[in-house]
Amino acid sequence: MHNIKLLFYVIFFKQGDRMWHFAISVFLIELYGRNLLLTAVFGLVVAGSVLLLGALIGDWVDRNPRNKVAHASLFIQNISVTICSIVLMLVFLYKQRIEQIWDGWLTVVCYTVVIVLADVANLASTALTIAIQRDWIVVITGYNRGHLAGMNATMRRIDQVTNILAPLAVGQVMTLASNVVGCGFILGWNLVSLIVEFFFLSRVYRIVPALSIKPPVEDEDEDEDQAQGIIQGQPKPVRKITNLPLCFRRFRWLVSTCKDGWRAYYRQPVFLAGMGLAFLYTTVLGFDCITTGYAYTQGISGSLLSLLMGVSAITGLMGTVMFTRLRKTYGLVNTGIISSCLHLGCLLLCVCSVFAPGSPMDLSLLVPSITPNSSTELGGMTSQRQKHTYPLRGGSNQPLLPDRSSIHWTNNTVLFDNVPSGTAPESYISIILLFLGVITARIGLWSFDLTVTQLLQENICESERGVVNGVQSSMNYLMDLLHFIMVISAPQPQHFGILVIISVLFITTGHTMYFFYAHKDVQKEHKGNLL
Repeated sequence: MHNIKLLFYVIFFKQGDRMWHFAISVFLIELYGRNLLLTAVFGLVVAGSVLLLGALIGDWVDRNPRNKVAHASLFIQNISVTICSIVLMLVFLYKQRIEQIWDGWLTVVCYTVVIVLADVANLASTALTIAIQRDWIVVITGYNRGHLAGMNATMRRIDQVTNILAPLAVGQVMTLASNVVGCGFILGWNLVSLIVEFFFLSRVYRIVPALSIKPPVEDEDEDEDQAQGIIQGQPKPVRKITNLPLCFRRFRWLVSTCKDGWRAYYRQPVFLAGMGLAFLYTTVLGFDCITTGYAYTQGISGSLLSLLMGVSAITGLMGTVMFTRLRKTYGLVNTGIISSCLHLGCLLLCVCSVFAPGSPMDLSLLVPSITPNSSTELGGMTSQRQKHTYPLRGGSNQPLLPDRSSIHWTNNTVLFDNVPSGTAPESYISIILLFLGVITARIGLWSFDLTVTQLLQENICESERGVVNGVQSSMNYLMDLLHFIMVISAPQPQHFGILVIISVLFITTGHTMYFFYAHKDVQKEHKGNLL
């Protein structure tokens, strides 16, 4: 019964979380004259804050009672989104008046408040995710591996479904009504979901007595000092830092907590598996704005992209089903190996698409012309290769994300009004292979993701569960930032093939790390059987 209550909470949490993440990006674009600057700043702030504060968030989760962490994170997240929605409504309603106050500086203040509040909401959401999906679920399932695998798979299915339904719902409201109504819709949803989620979490906490029992967190530095004192036959040394100002002591504690968190992450037996999962975030082979922008340069319509996203969601659900069955038959570690091989095998189709007919890749664009003859020769090669590229306004050398002077948003897909639809590429083989690889690879991807998630749940001790998963979130955001840096370094459609190859190399490195972990686990198990 408590499993059902927790799933109801997850449904409300995921629905509101997905709606907000989708809507805030659209709102920021609309606020700044349909320019990507505010969205880019927001993405950088979110990634940087989780990267820097992930260990601190996890440590806070570990050091406080479970109900206090869940309720505080839930309250901070929903209240931040509520206040941010109110600010956005006021800015949309009175934007012209606000721009005239303080020579326009009040507008900057409003933008800053919106980004800060949205970032606080994301940090609270991160803490809530760590607490519920990395800690509560382990205790609720009674540390039963079979039940844990089933709950993880069910939550991932909910995540896949809400990833489509939530943006669709808020997108329709914003399209049929207005941005102000969209803000009001999210405002009302968060106030209602705050009450509903608080009720379900409180009920689950009361029903499961084990949630109220939490081991104390020991300070790693104090343990080292105490051990050193015992070895030397001396009492534990006392650190004299009380003479420092309070701000310096706070800063020293923050740095020490972050250092201890990363150290705890490194010494985990599943460290290589976690790092392998993080490396999978450095990729352009997903249904994000990068791949969408590239697809538009290759003549793929918005309606077809929406259909492809639906198919990818189905393959993601297939991955969750495959995970549960493989784990029962072959075990958890072997499930990760099978999922890795399947993932890499499907991505080979993406590599083939780089060299297939219709691919716009042109390496000559990366080579500076040295002589007039060489430049003429390269120019001829470029013009010959660029005939495969779907033309955009202003020439063939357009970035992956065109000017968003008129856009629609549907299910995280950007639909451009000003892209001409009369010209088609010479061959669709390349783009077909690309999306065939991306869609089929999601089966292995989500199965592998669930494998590593459960390995982290099973092998991390309860007192370090929060801080280690906080560092894991930081690693995920760090590797995700790298893929945006890749795109900034090579923004043209002719460069996308290079980004595909680099992405596959990162993914291969991540799976190789997992193979090393699996090999060590098999050796450890073999030694245990011999003893």
